[in-house]
Amino acid sequence: MKKLIVVLVVFMMLPLTVISQDIKNIDFISPFYDGLAAIEKRGEWAFIDETGNIVVDYRNDVVLNRFGDESYPIFNSGRCLIVKKEEGISYFGFIDKVGNTIIEPQFLNATSFNNGMAIVLQLHKNVIGNNDVLDKQMIDYCYTKNVININGEAIMYLSEKPTHVTLSKDYIRVPPKIDAKFISDKLIAVKSDNNSWSIRKLESSQ
Repeated sequence: MKKLIVVLVVFMMLPLTVISQDIKNIDFISPFYDGLAAIEKRGEWAFIDETGNIVVDYRNDVVLNRFGDESYPIFNSGRCLIVKKEEGISYFGFIDKVGNTIIEPQFLNATSFNNGMAIVLQLHKNVIGNNDVLDKQMIDYCYTKNVININGEAIMYLSEKPTHVTLSKDYIRVPPKIDAKFISDKLIAVKSDNNSWSIRKLESSQ
């Protein structure tokens, strides 16, 4: 009886210790970025590590990056860009390497991280008064262009002034454009209101 129990225990452990799980019938496999590769199946994306294990399960909220003729999500600095729609408006945030939401979707647009930093359009809500007839607050919305660290903290402000926005799906049909881009690990190019470009030194992400 004891021998039978031992055999059963060993048999039950085999799938965990000896037999590796193959990943089959996937539609796309990306190169590895930050130690993880994206895999697609029927329009949803997961991530595998370098041993072939799925570490972030299939989901449909990741944002795709364009690389030539291909588009797929990537990790950089331990973060991957996600998007969530509320009342027809897209809000962007970030997950970590196990799929936990680290920075809640709150930005009107965002880039993927680069060397521990990302560029975001941070939404701001300003109460400008009260409508006594309708008994409701009068609210004005604007956004600023900021650089954030991996914790979502603003470490550098890029906007010359806030940009007014009407927070409605009729006005924000697509995310506002981010007129800034990383050009090296230490430099960022920022487009001004007069359509000229300036080059600014990036501050530390810590």
